[in-house]
This record gives sequence, C-alpha cells and structure tokens, in this order.
Amino acid sequence: MKKHPTKKQINYKKLCLSVLFTLFILGVSALYFDTLSPASCMKKLGLPLVRLMGFITIGLLAGQIIEAMGWTRQVAVLARPLFKYSKMGNHCSAAFTMAFISGAAANAMLLEFYEEKKISKLQLFLANYINHFPAFFLHLPTTMFIVLPLTGIAGGYYFLITFLATLFRTLCFLGFGHFCLKAPQTIAPEGVVYQGQTETAQTKKEMNARTKPDGAALFKTIKKQLPVRIANIFTWVLPIYTLVYLLNANGFFDYLNHTLSSYVTIRLMPVESLSIVILSFAAEFTSGFAAAGALMNAGVLSIKQTVIALLLGNVLAFPIRALRHQLPRYMGIFAPKMGLQLLLSGQFFRVGSILFIGTIYYLAV
Repeated sequence: MKKHPTKKQINYKKLCLSVLFTLFILGVSALYFDTLSPASCMKKLGLPLVRLMGFITIGLLAGQIIEAMGWTRQVAVLARPLFKYSKMGNHCSAAFTMAFISGAAANAMLLEFYEEKKISKLQLFLANYINHFPAFFLHLPTTMFIVLPLTGIAGGYYFLITFLATLFRTLCFLGFGHFCLKAPQTIAPEGVVYQGQTETAQTKKEMNARTKPDGAALFKTIKKQLPVRIANIFTWVLPIYTLVYLLNANGFFDYLNHTLSSYVTIRLMPVESLSIVILSFAAEFTSGFAAAGALMNAGVLSIKQTVIALLLGNVLAFPIRALRHQLPRYMGIFAPKMGLQLLLSGQFFRVGSILFIGTIYYLAV
C-alpha cells in the first residue's frame, strides 16, 4: 500500500504549483485593481501569513516533542477528567490545553496526532469542536472591554448567551464521546494492551518504567519530519490565504455583507434593527455594537431587542467571517476536504447552539 506523501518527503511539484498560482493571482490583482500595493501587501498579507505559519510550526513541534518525550499525560492534566469521561484520551486533552494559547497550534497538534495514528478521525473532529471552548476565552478579554462600554447590560446578556451556547455544545460533544467512542487503550512497553478507562497499578508502573528518549534521536526525528509537514501545509495555506486576502481587499466580502444583510434583515428583524445587523456584517464588529448601544440609549430599542439583534447579527455574519478568517487556516492545516468539513460542521453546531440558547432567552425574558 502506498504511504501518504507527507510521511516521506516534500511534494515539490505541488509546492511549485502553489507558489506559481499565488504569484499569478497577485499579478492579476496588481494589474487590474488599484487596492494592492507592496506596503499593504506586506502588512496585511505577508505578516499575518508568517504569524499563522509560526503558530502552525509551534503546534507541530509541540506535538512531536510531547509525544516523543512521553509528556502527553502531564500536558493533558488540565482537562484530564473531562477527556477521560468522554473517552477521547490524553492526546486530545493536550491539544485542548494548547488551544488556550493558540487555536492554530492546537489544530496543528491534532493533525500531528492524527497522522501518527494516535487519534481517530472522529476524535479529531470532536476535539476540534471542543476546542471552541478555550477559543471563546482566548478572545474574551479583547472583545469584552470593547463591547461592554458600548452596549452595557445588553452586551453582558450577549456574552452570557454566547458563553452558555459554547458550554452547551461542549458538554454535548463530551457526552457524545462518552457514549459513542470506545474505551481508550493503554499500551505498555512490552506491547500488552490494557482496555478500559481505568489504569491498573501495574500498568502505571510499567508506563513509568519507560526509558527517556534520546535527545539526539528526538532532534533527528524533528529535523526529518517537521520541514516536510510545514512545507506540505504551506502548499495549501499560501494560495488560499492569498486568494481570500485579495477578495477582501477588492471589496468582495463587503459586497456580500451588504447584499445578504439587505435581503435577510428586512424579513427577519424590525426595521429599527436593520442598521445594527448591517453594521454587524461589516469588517469590524465594533461598528455593530456601537450602533446597538446608540439605539438602545436613545430608547429606539429595548434591552431585549438589542440582545436579539446582536445575536442575529452574529449568526447571519458567520458565513462571511468563516470565509474571510477561518477558511485559509482550516484548509491549509487539514487540507481542503477535511478542513472544509471541519469548518462547515463546526460553524453549523455553533450557530445551532446560539439559536437554541437565544430562543430560550427570547421566550423566558
């Protein structure tokens, strides 16, 4: 059976095609549009791309070191009870811990564990969904100090509802793992497989008896495998990230924002809330919250109407945000097919949970 190419060597043919395609679309944009300049290209495309690849590299490197040094259990200690209950194992728990620092690095770790057959595809999907929980807190300090001064108590309700939605779907995924995944296996050095969630004292003793890996061997493995994985991920990240950047710079997403907002909001929301949702569709979400706060303070909208408007703006804006910000990362890290599956399914669950908790709020308040 032919092995996956990422395990052996860099696919230089695909890498060259990726670079040529990227140069082609950059040339077309520079030729036919006035929005692209070397300075803006470097600031808004080059630096974010370097930063993204840096986090991906950190995740891949961390995954290799953690696995080789036998630190999976130690890194996974933060959420071990939850992942033990869900039968997802220490590898997924370690990625969950990394997600509090960087979502891209956590996804890269999941990819590393999956390609090394440490976790299954179902575990990868569930772990990615659950990692939305630390991602919520990762961005919370920045958004909270912007939103609360603009919208006051309505903003507080908005954060509470989105948090409860995140918590609700996280618990659902953990419960799904508990009932649908098989009990994790513990493999002793002698090759004996221990079934079940609970490790015996003998198992722990045998696992602790493993010799520490040789530093030189670890460095050799990283030197051999890491550049291959980075190059093959970069093959997808470069053209997709560049294409999304060019579409955004030339107003494609702004056009979609206003087209979708003018079509949807008239039918689903009061006329006085129309401006809130339109502004929520804009590139900077701050505008939507500012408009909401102004209308609420002027007495045009009640607190409840403001909260519902913000939630609907959040939900209706998700396709554009996903295309603009998350599509290049997901398709670059996981390859197009799996990345698209993860992105669409994850956003489906996110929107569903917000609508569910938001409906409860609407009926209860």
